Amino acid sequence: MKNNTIDVQGLQISITIIDNSDYISLTDIARNKNPNEPKDVVKNWMRSRNVIEFLGLWEQINNQKFKGVEFDSLLFEAGSNSFTLSPTKWIEKTNAIGIISKLGNKGGTYAHKDIAFEFASWISAGFKLFLIKEFQRLKDDEGNRLNLQWSFQRTLAKVNYHIHTDAIKLNLIPKGITAEQRSFIYSNEADLLNVALFEKTAKQWREENPNKKGNIRDEATIEQLVVLSNLESINAMLIDQKLIQADRLDKLNQLAITQMKSLIDNKSIQKLK
Repeated sequence: MKNNTIDVQGLQISITIIDNSDYISLTDIARNKNPNEPKDVVKNWMRSRNVIEFLGLWEQINNQKFKGVEFDSLLFEAGSNSFTLSPTKWIEKTNAIGIISKLGNKGGTYAHKDIAFEFASWISAGFKLFLIKEFQRLKDDEGNRLNLQWSFQRTLAKVNYHIHTDAIKLNLIPKGITAEQRSFIYSNEADLLNVALFEKTAKQWREENPNKKGNIRDEATIEQLVVLSNLESINAMLIDQKLIQADRLDKLNQLAITQMKSLIDNKSIQKLK
């Protein structure tokens, strides 16, 4: 779970990532209306029948475990003078995932961005526009940073590619072969790495993705590019050691699995995203 903060008209709005989705603090947004009792603002918003209908529709679209029967009973009661509904009650009764309650230092009520923008609109149309603007700026900044990281890793992979091809040239390419035969050996070794990491050859990827530009490596994640760079260096070393291709594939595949798991589980790396 990763946290970010954006400044919207002087208010600090917390954003957290849950299951690859952005959840924005309703508690922070509510301070625009009532700085002292923001939770009451959220409860008042949830009294409206239109709001309950919106929340229920969102859950029906995005949540297979949403309890429709319990939702119907709440919808029936919504709008009456005696009706009250808290985020916690909504979550417990319907098994909702669009709204969550967090405890601790950065606790409060958070909602999926679709719901948070709807809440912000109820608070103030102008505030909603500023919230969307700052949220998009955050996403643009994150995207630019990821693009820079990806470009760096792609460049590193290309540098190691030359180390890799030099090892192939010195150890695997016999003298006197044709240019076509030489090209086949280079491609064969490149696909060795593709199979070890992506579990498919470049040709297989192209056949599966006929509408995509570039190649299998252009579509790689940052983690995959890091591992690819390592595999190119390691394969060059294994070629120098005269290991046959089948043995090298086994070793490289095990290394790829281990390194990918390590990178994906590494919290420090995930914070960079």
